[in-house]
Amino acid sequence: MVPLLLVLLLALILFGAGFALKALWWIAVIVLIVWLIGFFVRPAASGGKRGRWYRW
Repeated sequence: MVPLLLVLLLALILFGAGFALKALWWIAVIVLIVWLIGFFVRPAASGGKRGRWYRW
């Protein structure tokens, strides 16, 4: 009975880790797309130069 519970617990942990990694990949892709959009669609700064789209 204990080995069965350990196997089920291990499967649950691995499934949870896989789901978390997949979610992190989707978040990384979304952040990359937002960054690229912000990089190419920048407001014009004074003097006609392209301004920074971030504050820092």
